[in-house]
Amino acid sequence: MDGMSLLTVTVLAVFVGFEVVSKVSSTLHTPLMSGANAIHGIILVGAIIVAGQAADPWVLAVALLAVVLATANLVGGFVVTDRMLHMFHARKETTARKDSPGPKELPAKGEGK
Repeated sequence: MDGMSLLTVTVLAVFVGFEVVSKVSSTLHTPLMSGANAIHGIILVGAIIVAGQAADPWVLAVALLAVVLATANLVGGFVVTDRMLHMFHARKETTARKDSPGPKELPAKGEGK
């Protein structure tokens, strides 16, 4: 592929990606982010392969930049997913604590028979 074709594909991918992400409702955005981490991993592997096969210094520089950006994207996705899961985990613990009897509510020994 020549440079103009690659640029065309990149610009079209940016527009399509923007349109797809902007149409997703906010309630589905975070679960979809966690599922997109697998795609980010594939992008990282592709960037590493391109960097390994680069013969031109310019291609190597762009490929290494792609590796850095893909790594940041992948790590950021996992951080957001982990944070989201901790938010749900904290809610369950708080709910369980409210439902369980506290130390003042337990009957003393010999009482309640």
